[in-house]
Amino acid sequence: MKSTVLTVTTGRTEVVHDLTRECAAFAREAGGDGLLHVFVPHATAGIAIIELGAGSDDDLLAALRDLLPADDRWQHAHGSRGHGRSHVMPALIPPYATVPVIDGALALGTWQSIAFVDLNVDNPERQVRLSFLSDT
Repeated sequence: MKSTVLTVTTGRTEVVHDLTRECAAFAREAGGDGLLHVFVPHATAGIAIIELGAGSDDDLLAALRDLLPADDRWQHAHGSRGHGRSHVMPALIPPYATVPVIDGALALGTWQSIAFVDLNVDNPERQVRLSFLSDT
């Protein structure tokens, strides 16, 4: 298995950050056929396979705001207002995704991208682990 860690700087805003280019480069370097596993070692972030760049990233954040409002309803109440919702989000957008790799290329659909999703405005830097599991 080959593995690497990416650092993602999110700043202090909710974010949908495109990881597709970095994932494709890692898969290309690993070469061959296998699986790319993308994992976020954080309790408040997730990985989504979604179309990006056509407004879907903003739509996803809007949907999460509707489902998980940043208000005082959350029992997990440390950090910024509504921080507890960030701990619930990974139940909806899991902290991992696995993508097939064929001959060193991600086998994503035409409009699919790999995105890091983070509602936690308290932590401006995150890590994402990429792991390539070869079929050989």
